[in-house]
Amino acid sequence: MKSPLIEKDFSIFVAGHNGMVGSAICRALKRNNYTRILTINKSDLDLTDSLAVDMWFRKNKPDVVIMAAAKVGGIYANNSFPTEFLLENLKIQINVIESAWKNKTRRLLFLGSSCIYPRSSPQPIKEDYLLRGELEKTNEAYAIAKISGIKLCSALRNQYGFDAISLMPTNLYGPGDNYHLINSHVMAALIRRFIEAKENNHSHVTCWGSGSPEREFLHVDDLGDATVFVLESWSPKKIETAILNVGTGSDLTIKKLASKISKATKFEGDILWDKSKPDGTPKKLLDITKILKLGWKPKININKGIELTINDYISRLDSGSIRL
Repeated sequence: MKSPLIEKDFSIFVAGHNGMVGSAICRALKRNNYTRILTINKSDLDLTDSLAVDMWFRKNKPDVVIMAAAKVGGIYANNSFPTEFLLENLKIQINVIESAWKNKTRRLLFLGSSCIYPRSSPQPIKEDYLLRGELEKTNEAYAIAKISGIKLCSALRNQYGFDAISLMPTNLYGPGDNYHLINSHVMAALIRRFIEAKENNHSHVTCWGSGSPEREFLHVDDLGDATVFVLESWSPKKIETAILNVGTGSDLTIKKLASKISKATKFEGDILWDKSKPDGTPKKLLDITKILKLGWKPKININKGIELTINDYISRLDSGSIRL
């Protein structure tokens, strides 16, 4: 009988456990009966501090590392603060990945982003389209940092046999998201705009850009399940196949998304578009053929996901825990 890639009693370090992605991964691990989950708050361990990270790894020696820690933001934040997005993400990635390798972590899963792919990639985007064209300028710094993390994992895998794999999720949303009007991603920003417009009886909501770009959205709990699934079942044999896309396989225009959120929040006013704001990549749909063939598939459709995320926003707003 083939031995499992990870065991239920393995210690699993989730870097970035307090974020939207990290918390979803922790929920998925617990659902699948993994009990030795290691987490640490940013106030106790600064992942940009190489010495502190190395000391933590030498002391704790996790069997599995899931790299969900990153500086993230929407199109405005990425475009406005490229230095911070590049520096902070590079430091976090290098420190955690190198320390995991040096301290003999058994498996490492690095979470990238669909923004790593060229702006003009053929659609849907296959894993091997990486570095075949220019990146989208509005999030180039973040994408370059993520590509560096992927390439570091591949180099360690190829040169030293370190079992590092990379998962490329599409646009994510769901519980724990950042609902800042300017610095958040599109789904969270629109949910907040429409709820506030409904509550304040506004006649219209103004959205950024033309509304024409097409985007794919994956609920973060589906990503959590995909992360556990990949750790348990995916063992690529070649460096070229150590990257795996994860998404839904379908997309919609931002105009259609705004319409769905307007309906879900019962907002009855007009939707206006500020075309002075950037659109970003025209279309970004991932080819998820490989992960589907492995046996994973998403469970939460866009309408249900929007409903769940609206409920999350309202509950966090009511409890005072939301950061605006």
